[in-house]
Amino acid sequence: MADRSLLEKFEAIKFRFDEIGQQITDPDVMKDMKRFVKLNQEYKRLEELVIAFSEYKNIVDNIESSKELLSTETDEEMREMAREEIETLEGQVEPKEKEIKLLLVPADPEDGKNAILEVRAGTGGDEASIFAGDLFRMYSKFCERKGWRLEVTNVSEGTAGGYKEIVAKVSGEGVYGILKYESGVHRVQRVPQTETQGRVHTSAASVAVLPEAEEFDVELKESDIRKDTYCSSGPGGQSVNTTYSAIRLTHIPTGIVVTCQDEKSQIKNLAKAMGELRTRIYNMEYQKYIDEIASKRKTMVSTGDRSAKIRTYNWPQGRVTDHRIGLTLYNLPAIIDGDISEIIEKLQIEENAERLKESEI
Repeated sequence: MADRSLLEKFEAIKFRFDEIGQQITDPDVMKDMKRFVKLNQEYKRLEELVIAFSEYKNIVDNIESSKELLSTETDEEMREMAREEIETLEGQVEPKEKEIKLLLVPADPEDGKNAILEVRAGTGGDEASIFAGDLFRMYSKFCERKGWRLEVTNVSEGTAGGYKEIVAKVSGEGVYGILKYESGVHRVQRVPQTETQGRVHTSAASVAVLPEAEEFDVELKESDIRKDTYCSSGPGGQSVNTTYSAIRLTHIPTGIVVTCQDEKSQIKNLAKAMGELRTRIYNMEYQKYIDEIASKRKTMVSTGDRSAKIRTYNWPQGRVTDHRIGLTLYNLPAIIDGDISEIIEKLQIEENAERLKESEI
């Protein structure tokens, strides 16, 4: 049976969708970049709803037409076709209603943004740095599969390989909404390269994923920023340790410090550092939102809780376990090679169920 309240909502949503469609072509609106971008984001979200609603209305209308045919038609063959049509269409009603109800629940407005990805070695010494390197490679491979662009902005290499810390910007369609589930502590159980007696050790690395702030999200005053330049270190050819291309920015009001030394050009490093600084300032406010929903949803970890263990990678058993939803997969080699889609999809399904439950309370 069709949900008439959904069909009533359709009219209001279609009206708003058409209204925004006219506004984003208005030259005055296009001049106001902040408003223009927000309207475009709303238009895209409503477009999904309008398409889903149109499909739902089409299903409902076809059911009614088939029922009308069944009540008036005398030809038995036509009546049988109508019955089959009704049965098929009625099986599509509930799934489409669930899809629409989920789309009606407000999503995280940051989901469509690019992201800043941080991977830091935790407990475990050299093995933790090696594991941080494995994780970063996993995300690099995943980004390749998704067609996303990954740019390293800052790196501190481990003494035996891997990274003590690595920070990168990930650009693409809906990056933050997918990678946000990776924030938390990742634990590894395996025999380290440095172990001579074959004993299994446990090490950890922390991952943080932040939505990248747009230029208009945060207003930065030049007087609030202290800029320092220094020689970059690590791979980079002849320019390393000879030119002051590396940038360190300190935001005086908040004390936030960011560094960027990935580019040989000071101008390019400055642009990247400004983007990261803007993001970190923006996320001080956004963290309040994450902290609030983290208390309600097991799929999300508070950005302030870097001790929350979310996943274990067990090499001897070839096992990966996500502790938030109790998911265990025995395909560790594929996962560590970037095939993390199944884990993220399961987390998204769980979060969607939690969002629907919240909306019903």
